[in-house]
Amino acid sequence: MRLLDCNFLSLGYPGHVLASNLSFSLDTGQCLCIVGENGVGKSTLVRTILHLQPALAGTIQLGQGITPQKIGYLPQTTVISADFPATVQEVVLSGCLASCGWRPFYGRAERELAERQITRLGLGDLRKCSFRDLSGGQRQRTLLARALCAAKSILLLDEPVAGLDPAIQAEFYHLIHKLREEDGMGIIMVSHDIRGVIQEATHILHLSSNFFYGTRKEYLATQQGRLFTGGMEE
Repeated sequence: MRLLDCNFLSLGYPGHVLASNLSFSLDTGQCLCIVGENGVGKSTLVRTILHLQPALAGTIQLGQGITPQKIGYLPQTTVISADFPATVQEVVLSGCLASCGWRPFYGRAERELAERQITRLGLGDLRKCSFRDLSGGQRQRTLLARALCAAKSILLLDEPVAGLDPAIQAEFYHLIHKLREEDGMGIIMVSHDIRGVIQEATHILHLSSNFFYGTRKEYLATQQGRLFTGGMEE
């Protein structure tokens, strides 16, 4: 099922175009990895998909029943304060805010959803712990659980393994793989961890003056892909 369709997007700010004529899509169970050098518009593309910033041109179409508020978003860790004064349970539950509508409180459905995600990601023993006391890997699992509370069909992950040690990175990619394979979640991942994301990707969007969109196999067969990945093979 088609979850996202972007056609002829131009990104940037008035008088400053970062990327133009981008066309790509995301289907159920796919993992689209967005790569490229610094300054080419990756973060701008994330904000545009989330409707936090308008596109300069082109269209973004979401699948049936999906709204920007129902995209599960895991931001860069630098956006989240390490001293955030909340428990794991409170952080995860905050992912249900959009589903509350005009209600000024969480209902039974939101609390049950948060508890399911806490259990699913192995955070049960940490639910009452302060977010500030968690390790890097535990914080990322907490934020992923929060994103899953908001997600209908799409997860958008911005540099999800930055600052994590290799073992925790591997654990995180395993979680992402299960969400895609078992739940059919569509995943968009922005990362500088080229070798890690390429292994998980089904499709690649390489932002540059000569942008590429296609399958991982197609990307690794291009000169652009070989140079950027250091000669990785399918």
